[in-house]
Amino acid sequence: METVHAHSGAVHLLSADGTVLEMAIKAGLPRSFSAPWERVPLTAQMPLADAVRESTVVWVSGEEEMARRYPRIAVVLPYSYCLAAFPVADGDTTYGAVYVTWPGSHPATLSARERTALAAAGERLARRLRRAVAAGAVIAAGTEPLLAAPVAPADRSTAAEAVRMAARIPDGLCALDVEGRVVYANPATARLLGVPADRLTGRRLWNALPWLDDPVYEDRYRAAMLSQQPTAFTVLKPPKEWLMFRLYPDRGGISVQLRPVSPTGTAGSAGTGTATGSATATGTAPAPHGNLVSISHILSLAGALTKAVGVDDVVETVADEIMPTLGSDALVMLAAENNRLRVLGHRGYPDPGVIDRWDGTPLTAQIPSARILATGVPSFFETRAELERVYPARFATPDGMAAWAYLPLIASGRPVGTCVLGYAREHRFSQDERAVLTSLGGLVAQALERARLYDVKHRLAQGLQSALMPHSLPVLDGLATAARYLPGTHGMDIGGDFYDLIPLTGPGHPRGAAAVIGDVQGHNATAAGLMGQVRTAVRAFTGVGQTPGRVLAGTNRLLIDLDAELLASCAYLHLDPVGRRALLARAGHPPPLLREPDGRVRALEVPGGPLLGVDPRAEYPVTEVPLAPGSLLVLYTDGLVERPGADLDDGITELAERLTRAGNAPLEEIADEVMSMVGGHQRGDDTALLLLGPRS
Repeated sequence: METVHAHSGAVHLLSADGTVLEMAIKAGLPRSFSAPWERVPLTAQMPLADAVRESTVVWVSGEEEMARRYPRIAVVLPYSYCLAAFPVADGDTTYGAVYVTWPGSHPATLSARERTALAAAGERLARRLRRAVAAGAVIAAGTEPLLAAPVAPADRSTAAEAVRMAARIPDGLCALDVEGRVVYANPATARLLGVPADRLTGRRLWNALPWLDDPVYEDRYRAAMLSQQPTAFTVLKPPKEWLMFRLYPDRGGISVQLRPVSPTGTAGSAGTGTATGSATATGTAPAPHGNLVSISHILSLAGALTKAVGVDDVVETVADEIMPTLGSDALVMLAAENNRLRVLGHRGYPDPGVIDRWDGTPLTAQIPSARILATGVPSFFETRAELERVYPARFATPDGMAAWAYLPLIASGRPVGTCVLGYAREHRFSQDERAVLTSLGGLVAQALERARLYDVKHRLAQGLQSALMPHSLPVLDGLATAARYLPGTHGMDIGGDFYDLIPLTGPGHPRGAAAVIGDVQGHNATAAGLMGQVRTAVRAFTGVGQTPGRVLAGTNRLLIDLDAELLASCAYLHLDPVGRRALLARAGHPPPLLREPDGRVRALEVPGGPLLGVDPRAEYPVTEVPLAPGSLLVLYTDGLVERPGADLDDGITELAERLTRAGNAPLEEIADEVMSMVGGHQRGDDTALLLLGPRS
């Protein structure tokens, strides 16, 4: 902190299981500020976790960037400050991470000198920890972070003179430490507040008097500490006296100046660089409000649950967000279905089989997870003896835990399930912790209700699409084939992409097969349903011996007659393996690729017509494409080659390069290689692929 002139910071050490960063020592800010991040899961979207995962210095330049990159932090601490986080690592061994903060007046970029100093500090600390481990030390965070004193004590004679000087000033002057506790108050402070100085010393100023115990005033204190900028506000001291509070922060705490002002609080606007504000307070005690830790837990989980889609996502999110933060060791999520408990998911139990035995338990069973669904009241058991005394039947299936929190999940006024948190050791649940857990239960219930509804719709939609897509391709003489389909990951994982291979048999038909690939606009059940109608129309027109151009024209007219207000692209061809040719027609679809026997790949930029569903009089010209022995036709939809912000031609070029590298590998292997272009977990569009090659 001294080297880079930061005003606060903390060192986090990696937990024994390597999944959580635990705060070991901090400086410059009170614990209430840092408590929400005393335990940071490595999977969390937070600067410390990113620094460890990416093995680099993470820089956040201010409020706007914090809101954009780490919105859950910005909601809890919406103040003007900059932050840098960096790993503590030595080679392949990571010991933890460090963060430091500066006032918002710091330049928007981290200088090369600062970045080098931070990286060197992480490496230096890692080397010291490595030597400590080699000497037999156990590197782990304690139960409570240590507080490092950032400033040296003042000389005694100087301090005494400062006290005498402050006593002569008519304005109130008091000093707060970084935790907000009063360490000194001059006589004028006692007179203005109406409280003896000895009753103020050692107490937080905002909790010392009922009319000051308001989150608005505490928020001004937090803003001053984090931004390191002076701030001011006015307060009504009952019955009708107004006081101006000016806060002057530094790394060691805050100096507070008090003076009487008019009801308008105009005196608070004096001075430069001072943020002013006013708020009133009555003489009665304010309504209860949660502390910063409680708020951060609730906001953090709420933010994470907005990204949870299915039930599995909800279970994973609660496990990742709540278990590390609250120090629980196990989690199980249960739902009420047909008067029985159903296990939706669990984490952390030594014997998962114990949890599976709860599945199907009647809701009338005398166990807490069932009973709280009837009462709607959470239950907390701090010891095994407490649980056994109230629910002796519960120990027919011991789960290896020693303390439990049973949270009813109530959504729209009805119970939807139970969330059980288990602790490997006896655990004391404070009133604050019980309040936080109860509030979190409501958030989880709403998310679980949405997720279960989504899962039902998702299963129905995927069942619809599965019924509409071919389960396998027909085996045809003289033709090798392979096909793939991947749904998009946005929405319900369904869409309008399709493919089909239709044998051409009977009088009046050419030899071989008809192949089609298409893309109906949209990624929902409507698109999937219309895709099924388009595919059926193509089969019907093919079955009566229509040419490729007439098949597309007939399908186009049908789509317009359906008035579905959706468009579709399509590529359709007749394959003649014996004659070694293909007759191809296109309707606004990306051009098929042809890999020649010598390995060269080219796009078949043949003439085409408009998208299906646009013009009832549209015509679709047919082009004959020779197929030499050993050639390969590749039909695909745009989800394979389109990337946000990239040119379509670049995607087609990459596809061609992969086909060239694949050589004469089996078509199934080529299909797998090509589909790896799409990526894994985040796909904005669905993708279909059809490979066709004449057998030699």
